[in-house]
Amino acid sequence: MSAVPVEREEERAARMAWWREAKFGLFIHWGVYAVPAGVYKGEQIDGIGEWIMHRARIPVTEYKEYAKEFNPVEYDPEAWALLAKEAGMKYVVITSKHHDGFALFDTAVSDWDVVDATPYGKDLIGPLAEAVRRQGLKFGLYYSQAQDWTHPGGSKAGMADGDGWCEEHKGSFDRYLEEIAAPQLREILTKFRPDILWWDTPHLMTPERAERLFRIVQELSPGIITNNRLGGGYGGDFSTPEQYIPATGLNYDWETCMTMNRTWGYKSYDHDWKSTETLIRNLVDIVSKGGNYLLNVGPTARGTIPEPSVERLREIGRWMRQNGESIYGTTASPVRRPEWGRVTTTVADDVSTLYLHVFEWPGDGRINVPIANRPIGAVLLTDPSRSFEVAAGDDGVTVKLQGRAPDPIDSVVVLKIAGRPVALPYYVPQGEDGAVLFDPADAKLAGGRIRIESRGSELSLSAWTDSEDRAEWLFDVTKPGLFDVNVAYAAPAGTGLVAEVRKEGGGLVKRLEAGLEGTGGEREYRDASLGRVELPEAGHYALSLFPDASRWTPAKVKSAVLKAL
Repeated sequence: MSAVPVEREEERAARMAWWREAKFGLFIHWGVYAVPAGVYKGEQIDGIGEWIMHRARIPVTEYKEYAKEFNPVEYDPEAWALLAKEAGMKYVVITSKHHDGFALFDTAVSDWDVVDATPYGKDLIGPLAEAVRRQGLKFGLYYSQAQDWTHPGGSKAGMADGDGWCEEHKGSFDRYLEEIAAPQLREILTKFRPDILWWDTPHLMTPERAERLFRIVQELSPGIITNNRLGGGYGGDFSTPEQYIPATGLNYDWETCMTMNRTWGYKSYDHDWKSTETLIRNLVDIVSKGGNYLLNVGPTARGTIPEPSVERLREIGRWMRQNGESIYGTTASPVRRPEWGRVTTTVADDVSTLYLHVFEWPGDGRINVPIANRPIGAVLLTDPSRSFEVAAGDDGVTVKLQGRAPDPIDSVVVLKIAGRPVALPYYVPQGEDGAVLFDPADAKLAGGRIRIESRGSELSLSAWTDSEDRAEWLFDVTKPGLFDVNVAYAAPAGTGLVAEVRKEGGGLVKRLEAGLEGTGGEREYRDASLGRVELPEAGHYALSLFPDASRWTPAKVKSAVLKAL
């Protein structure tokens, strides 16, 4: 991987600065798939709209006929760019070529593009790039570097090199990279000078193949920002959780990409739209965890963005115009996610600002922020003349809110504190039944690989491949006694797991070691007892889980619990 340059951290920070400050971008999935709009031969095809060719196994010659109906005469790039700006977005990323191989620009290496294959006959990318930049926004291009269901040799998900569902697919993947992907990559980087390059689905991309493409990027756009989907071990500049928000964020740059309904590309019958409340709170949740939000629209074959998308973007924009200060340029929350909402932050040595995003205005008017800093004052972001009383205590800073919530979705309170935020430790409480339930989201992780994985609402300690990695929870015991230490795990047979319980500030209470039975798969969880521990007095304790290095194989842990006996 010699193509990856050596970059100092300050150089990387300078290159990534605008992206880290932007927080919010527009994703546009647009192509020939907008013509069938999810329907093939009168049947609604399951799945996302832009995958209809693959899912319905539409032959190449038949699929190409749809291009004759792709005529976006209502396309208005100025209106699209203005809409993104109105929504409070700072960058736009559009599909220059998706997996169906159709280019939205005039490519010299194929006639399967908007200029040569459609009645519209004009480039779609250049006008949007110019319009976006006129609005002061950054411009990015999505490019499907590996999957291509039309050109010979392009990879197809689930299929080997050269395979496909019709004769036109036969060909060499390496030849496809040489004759289609590499020259098209040069075209889009040279013609449109994107600020972001968004790769996708690296099927069949080896390190050698990825390096071939990455060298082109370094040659033509050395300062560009790229995502992590090139393949071949190239991590890119940011990770891309798709359709979900990581439970606790990630310890590197990341961007959640998400649809407003259930599809990326236009589907005529998908009306399952997320509410404006959900979209705004998603944005706040993501930013409070240190990420960016790339929110998608799927235009029609006539070139219009569906009205429900337009309505929601404008409604988000109205909230952003009043509250954008709490989003742009902020960093992740210094404290555990509060029950009443989320926290975004700007940090300084003398005075730091915590933006308290209050989703649920409390009935008693009090919200707590578990920080050790001295509070300076709190005001409503949209009306600084409206101030709130603040007080410091053992459990942190309390803000005493008054009156009704000014915003039904998210009312932002600006809390000023002295110095850089210092979070108070969180102790997992003991339940009424005496049990202490340890959630992965509350674990303090140590080591280079272990992380918290989110799959919908399910969390697990994952990527636990290094025997040096460990997870630790602090917890509070108010009802002493005898406890059974249980874990819900997925692991191969023979994996050894160790649990240690310590008194906070004191020594070891008990060390437990157990060999785990195999579960049969990484999503198949089983409960196991690691042993018993007696906690004879109330107080603060710590539970650590870590591998038995002599018999460790990668495992996942969904939860741990101390069950009172």
